[in-house]
Amino acid sequence: MAIINRIGDFAEDMTAWRRHLHMHPELSLDCHQTAAFVVERLKEFGVDEIHERIAQSGVVALIHGQGHGPVTGLRADMDALPIEETTGVDYASTVPGKMHACGHDGHTTMLLGAARYLAETRKFKGTVALIFQPAEETVGGARIMVEEGIMERFGIEEVYALHTDPFGEVGVFNTCPGPIMAAVDDFEITITGKGGHGAFPHTTLDPVPCGLAIGQALQSIVSRNADPRLPLVVSLTIVQTGSATNVIPETMRLAGTVRSFDPDLRDMVERRFGEIVAGQAASYGVEAKLDYIRNYPATINHQSQTEFAVRVAQEVVGDGNVISDRQPEMGAEDFSYMLEKRPGSYLMLGQGIGPSCHHPAFNFNDEVSTIGASFFARLIETRHGV
Repeated sequence: MAIINRIGDFAEDMTAWRRHLHMHPELSLDCHQTAAFVVERLKEFGVDEIHERIAQSGVVALIHGQGHGPVTGLRADMDALPIEETTGVDYASTVPGKMHACGHDGHTTMLLGAARYLAETRKFKGTVALIFQPAEETVGGARIMVEEGIMERFGIEEVYALHTDPFGEVGVFNTCPGPIMAAVDDFEITITGKGGHGAFPHTTLDPVPCGLAIGQALQSIVSRNADPRLPLVVSLTIVQTGSATNVIPETMRLAGTVRSFDPDLRDMVERRFGEIVAGQAASYGVEAKLDYIRNYPATINHQSQTEFAVRVAQEVVGDGNVISDRQPEMGAEDFSYMLEKRPGSYLMLGQGIGPSCHHPAFNFNDEVSTIGASFFARLIETRHGV
């Protein structure tokens, strides 16, 4: 591996940064302590500009190189998850019910490592924009940062991001051009009838048969309405009703998630949801309310930027450790909003096989921090060559 030697010198510091962040997780947009730690490090490194309180707790820092050149954005997410940690490590979360279970502590550390090196060496033209983003796991901090104008404000022309991969071998990058992560939509259906005694169903309007029929019919969207060549997931994950065996409930709640890549397919699914819910409610004589919420769009990598990122990754870890045609997955990622606004690419970096992201035993592998930081640094030095 061609890890940058100077970044290798930072390995001990990077481990300390990451473990500090791991011990102090914050959720959603409330990443103020994390941002303060990031800003403190950036000031130590001597970056040129630091802009705070973007999307409440986000940070954008600029490092200017040697003369005029492009502006490239590098993004790391900072927020944790509402999970009780079970790793047992001596640097485990100190905040009950919160932990870094998706590697965002590692992502932030890798970008800090690259920032330290780039601010020290400045072997590039133009400007690198370091984007430290909150709320990837919740309300879409990337969307908010884009809506607040970071691309225009800082003149960002291209944007790149890394995510740790607990299903990949240590130091193996994987990505693909085009769709890499799915669009995510959530739905909630509330069915209202008339409750009563379970022994006298004729005096009630039972919402349960309607709810069961809706649940069954939703699966027909995938099997009978969607082009079978296009990936689509419709998952009914919540069914709530009833309080006693002899009581017909007044209401029933169904909720779940939809994952897709194709925009037209996404539109069709939303339309069919409305038709199915309305039709089944009319059939059973009850009322049904559908809330269909469009969340993150599909994460779609740009062709030329992904080819470029693959070449940089190959320089860092070798050709045999870069997979450039990985299969898209049905998880979602709010970096999609940045890729809608600017060309760029999203890559995964293997950290060794272990507990998956969002698992209470997940832990970022500090061994790959210098690899990710070297990738970010080489990307800037290559694209912004002196």
